[in-house]
Amino acid sequence: MKKHAGRNSQGRLTVRHRGGGSKRRLRIIDFKRDKVGVPGKVVSIEYDPNRSARIALIQYVDGDKRYNLAPNGLTVGAKVEAGPNAEVKVGNALPLRLIPSGNTVHNVEMHPGRGGQLVRGAGTSAQVLAREEEGYVLLRMPSGEVRRINASCMATIGQVGNADHKNIKLGKAGRTRHLGRRPQVRGSAMSPRDHPHGGGEGRSGIGMPGPKTPWGKPALGYRTRRRKGVSGMIVRRRSKGGRR
Repeated sequence: MKKHAGRNSQGRLTVRHRGGGSKRRLRIIDFKRDKVGVPGKVVSIEYDPNRSARIALIQYVDGDKRYNLAPNGLTVGAKVEAGPNAEVKVGNALPLRLIPSGNTVHNVEMHPGRGGQLVRGAGTSAQVLAREEEGYVLLRMPSGEVRRINASCMATIGQVGNADHKNIKLGKAGRTRHLGRRPQVRGSAMSPRDHPHGGGEGRSGIGMPGPKTPWGKPALGYRTRRRKGVSGMIVRRRSKGGRR
């Protein structure tokens, strides 16, 4: 994979504190699960440097091989299948309308045929709450948000594996650099020309009612979340303690 170090197509720095890091090779993941009705066998569970979850190499009976996200409980030698006739078990992908209420799912599509976009991180899962008459299914997201999803969208049964990813202790500064993250400098340690918090004699605070970004915008109070899809599909918002 080519590194961009936080630069956009014009070469300007748009994401700070990025750069360097270990070389990564791209693994093409089958988020669409469009091998309908073709059974496959798990050949191996592998590490992927581009995501927090593990990936499973699936060999199908027609000879095709694809990578899928590895859910918790999926082992080498297990059989998996995708499509409306698949059994409701871990690793199988079905349309949401055919998944019974109460089941946990991951790799959820937002638009039929586009491929999974939701619930793909390590240890995450969504719960199927109910089916609506209008052709939608209610899902409880990992954040606690309840969202309406088209019942024809595909989802994979089970919770994404590698749930202990959040408990990893990096142990040294160098491991952060291996991930491609460069050091962050406090704004109050900068000069006034470099950051609104800079300047002053000694440790003088930021000198303003609330913190600002390096470009002078208020750092608190603005909703920065990019909503995937239509906000009208959100039935219940996340709790106030969640991330914005």
